[in-house]
Amino acid sequence: MNGAQSLLTTLVGNGVDVCFANPGTSEMHFVAALDAVPQMRGVLTLFEGVATGAADGYARMADKPAGVLLHLGPGLGNGLANLHNARRARTPMVVVVGDHATYHKKYDAPLESDIDSVAGTVSGWVRRTADTADVAADAAAAVAASRAGKVSTLILPADVSWADGGGTAPAIPAPADPTVDDDAVLSAVDVLQSGAPTVILIGGDATRTAGLAAAVRIAAASGARVLCETFPARLRRGAGIPAIERLAYFAEAAQEQLAGAAHLILAGATSPVSFFAYPGKPSDLVPDGCDVHILAEHAGAAAALEQLADELSPGSIAEVAAAARPEMPTGGLTAFSVAAVVGALLPENAVIVDESNTAGVGVAAATAGAPAHDVLTLTGGAIGYGIPAAVGAAIAAPDRPVLSLQADGSAMYTLSALWTQARENLDVTTVIFNNGTYDILRIELARVGATSAGAPGPRALELLDLGSPAIDFVKIAEGMGVPARRVTTAEELAGAMADAFAAPGPHLIDAVVPSLFG
Repeated sequence: MNGAQSLLTTLVGNGVDVCFANPGTSEMHFVAALDAVPQMRGVLTLFEGVATGAADGYARMADKPAGVLLHLGPGLGNGLANLHNARRARTPMVVVVGDHATYHKKYDAPLESDIDSVAGTVSGWVRRTADTADVAADAAAAVAASRAGKVSTLILPADVSWADGGGTAPAIPAPADPTVDDDAVLSAVDVLQSGAPTVILIGGDATRTAGLAAAVRIAAASGARVLCETFPARLRRGAGIPAIERLAYFAEAAQEQLAGAAHLILAGATSPVSFFAYPGKPSDLVPDGCDVHILAEHAGAAAALEQLADELSPGSIAEVAAAARPEMPTGGLTAFSVAAVVGALLPENAVIVDESNTAGVGVAAATAGAPAHDVLTLTGGAIGYGIPAAVGAAIAAPDRPVLSLQADGSAMYTLSALWTQARENLDVTTVIFNNGTYDILRIELARVGATSAGAPGPRALELLDLGSPAIDFVKIAEGMGVPARRVTTAEELAGAMADAFAAPGPHLIDAVVPSLFG
C-alpha cells in the first residue's frame, strides 16, 4: 500500500474514523485513499478554520481524537485560531498537514513555508515523516500523543504519501486511567478541615456529572465554595445535575467570587488570571495571602474529587438542580428574552455550543433548570469557533439536538460552516444574536482606559460597527442550503425555534437584538 493508505488504515485502526478536511494538491493521495479505506469518514469544509473548529467540537463530544487534513503551511495557518482553542481545551486531535515532495522543497515553490515552526505554536506533538515505511508508526504515535489531550501534527510530504511500501501499525492500547495523587488528596483534606475559607476551582474532566457531584459533596461537607473555570471544554448542567457556578469573565467579578479565600484548591483547572491586562489592575486573581494547592491536573480531576469527597463525607449524595424553565417572554427581543426562550424550549439532552459572547449574558441562568444538557465553550478566546464546533458536535452525537448560540460578529469568521451543516444534513439550530456591533469591544474600549477623556468618538465607534451595511444572515444561510428566518419578537423566536427543533436538518434563526449600548 502507499503512504496515504497506510496512514488512513492506521488511523482507523486506532479509532480515528472522522477527518475534517480542506485538502490541496499535496493531499490528493490521502483523498484518493478514502475509497480504499471506507471506514474513514471524510467531511469537507470550505475553510481550514472550519475544519479545525469542527474537529474540536467532535472530539469534545466523542471523547476520542478527531482527524484534520490541511494543505501546506498556509492551510495550517488558516486553521490556527481554532487549533489554539483546541490546545486550550486539551482536545485530542490528529492534524495531518501535507507538504511538498521532499525533492521539491529545495526549489522554494510559492507555497513553500516553515510548517514545522507554525505547527509548534499550537501542537503538543509534531513529527515530519521522511520515509513511507515510517508512516504507520508515526501515525500511531500521533494518535497516542493526542489521547493525552494534545493537538498532534503529522507533516506528510507528497512523495512519502504516494510512494509504496507503507504498512499498518498495531492498535495502540487504550490509555490507562489517570492515577490519583493520594498525598494531594490528604493535603486537601487537611485544608478543608482547617476551617479556613477555601475555594475549589474545577476544570478538565471534573466538569462532567461525576466530578460535579463530588465537588458539591465536598462543598456540603466542608463549607468550601466551589467554582468552575470560566470556559470549560465541556460542562454538564441542567435539571438533575449538580450545579456549580462558573468563575466570572470580567476580572472584577472574579475577584469578588474569590475574595477572602485563604486556600485555593485546583482540580483540573489552572490558577485564575484576568483574560487581559488592564491599567492599574492585577493580572493574578488569586487573593493576597491565599495558598494555592494542586489536587489534580486536567485528566484525573474527577477521580481525585471523588476520592476527596469519600474521605470527607463517605456515602453522601450531591444535591442536584431542580427542573425549572423560565416563563415564555413576549414583545420585542432583548438578550434576556432570547435567553428565556432558549431556556423555555431547550430539548432533552441537547448540546449547546456557546459563542454568544456579550449578547448571551442571560443564557446560563435561563437554562439552569432546563433538561440536562452539555455546553461547549470558547476555551481559548479565538472567535469563529461556534458554528464549526456545532458541525463536529452534531457528527459526534447524531442522536442529540445541537443548539449553536452565536454572536453576529464572530459568526462571520467561519460562516461557511453552514454549508457543511447542509451538506451533511446535521441537526443543528443556529441562533444568531444580531446586535449589529462588536459590543464586547465597546466594553473593552472603556475598560482599558482608551476613552479616558470621555465617550468614544465617531471614528472609534465606526470601527466597531457591523451595521453599515447590515448583514443579511437569512440570505447567506439560504444561499448555503440552510433554511433560515429573521425574528424580532419573543413570539417569533419561540415559533422559529419550535419549528427548527421539530424538523431534521440544519436551521438558522437571525434574532435581532439591541446593542447593550442602545
